[in-house]
Amino acid sequence: MRRTLLVLVTLAPLWLAGCDLLGLEPASVLAARREAESKAVGAGCRHAARSVEECYALNKRADKAAIFAGWKEMSEYMAENKIEAVRAPPEPVVNEVAAADAAEPEAADEKKPSKAATKKQ
Repeated sequence: MRRTLLVLVTLAPLWLAGCDLLGLEPASVLAARREAESKAVGAGCRHAARSVEECYALNKRADKAAIFAGWKEMSEYMAENKIEAVRAPPEPVVNEVAAADAAEPEAADEKKPSKAATKKQ
């Protein structure tokens, strides 16, 4: 009985250390990572000269408080170091006319007779 207990006591730390090998992370680590990512998103939005509201709209899954904190920190940093904002390229807008024009060449190819069909005639 003592021998079994001794083996269990010596192997328990090894068994518990193996929990990190499974890739399971505590909720506090996940929350800290999510907050850091949201702050980085906010800082990026500020550097790209986007408003906080636009940043919220573009990143709906991110934490709004952390986005604002990152945006504010970057704004202060840019003001201290006299850094100009870099305008982000505009979002691509797909209008219906351009989509219809892109689809027309395919339809026109279907209406044309093939080369083999015109040679037989």
